[in-house]
Amino acid sequence: MDKNIFETKNLVKLVCGAGNEDCLEVEKLVMLYSMAGCEMFDISADLDVLRAAKRGILKSGVGGNRYICVSVGIAGDPHTEKANITPETCIKCGKCASICLQSAIDNNLHINKKRCIGCGKCKKNCPAKSIYMTSEVKDLEEVLPPLIKEGIDCIEFHAISEDEAETFRVWDIINKLYDGMLSICVDRSKLGNEKLLQRVKEMLSCRKPYTTIIQADGAPMSGGVDDFKTTLQAVATAELFQDEDLPVYLLISGGTNSKTAQLAKQCGVYPDGISIGSFARKLVKKYLQTPNFTEDEGTFKSALDVAQKLVEDLKQ
Repeated sequence: MDKNIFETKNLVKLVCGAGNEDCLEVEKLVMLYSMAGCEMFDISADLDVLRAAKRGILKSGVGGNRYICVSVGIAGDPHTEKANITPETCIKCGKCASICLQSAIDNNLHINKKRCIGCGKCKKNCPAKSIYMTSEVKDLEEVLPPLIKEGIDCIEFHAISEDEAETFRVWDIINKLYDGMLSICVDRSKLGNEKLLQRVKEMLSCRKPYTTIIQADGAPMSGGVDDFKTTLQAVATAELFQDEDLPVYLLISGGTNSKTAQLAKQCGVYPDGISIGSFARKLVKKYLQTPNFTEDEGTFKSALDVAQKLVEDLKQ
């Protein structure tokens, strides 16, 4: 991975969703946002999804300087979770289907696990409390080697958990399997500032300087709203790591939207880039669902205009 992409401090990474295994959607998202100016793409640790992302980059016609990061996590981290519906108590109100940004729940209230990203919005808004979340953790020693052989540029470890022993056990496995760029995605929901910093510094102790990305997550998968309040926690978490002056690259994530770069500057926070997920996907959702999306020039141009405007806002 070419570290020069961090020098301008305006890298934009599109998060397709750590749990998103809808290959067609990933291919479309990567193609569109690659053309719009995103340099990096975060995808599920799945071989078919990786190949779909590579097809998207190829179809974009952009050429080099596009990088793929695969995401893995541990039990308890929201990025590893999937929604489930208890049919015995479900009142079939349809609220879960209407609120799901991923369209992972159909009108028959069946959950498409390949599309579910574990955001938990359906659970929070279920009036009958019929939805529960389960962690679906992958065996990294089985999953990662084929991905590494196929060709990836980074592995992101979602380490939002209080389980110290499990965090370091999995971190050790990742470091043994892969000697390239690694990313640590953390937020402050489980640990206080002091303990979070202590954990990250210990994780960095086995890493060479500037071979690691810290993805400072404000509120994971919360970027559906475009206002300053939504992105505030993301900027605040990034400031925590910026103040430590660690030998890492710093990305802002979790609740990011078109206001993130503007708010970061106002707060004196200068990351190496911004990761954008829920908001970026929401902006182009209606276009991606259009039949023959890539062949319909008018629809594709409209989607590209929207994506380019967002990327420009993030690179200001």
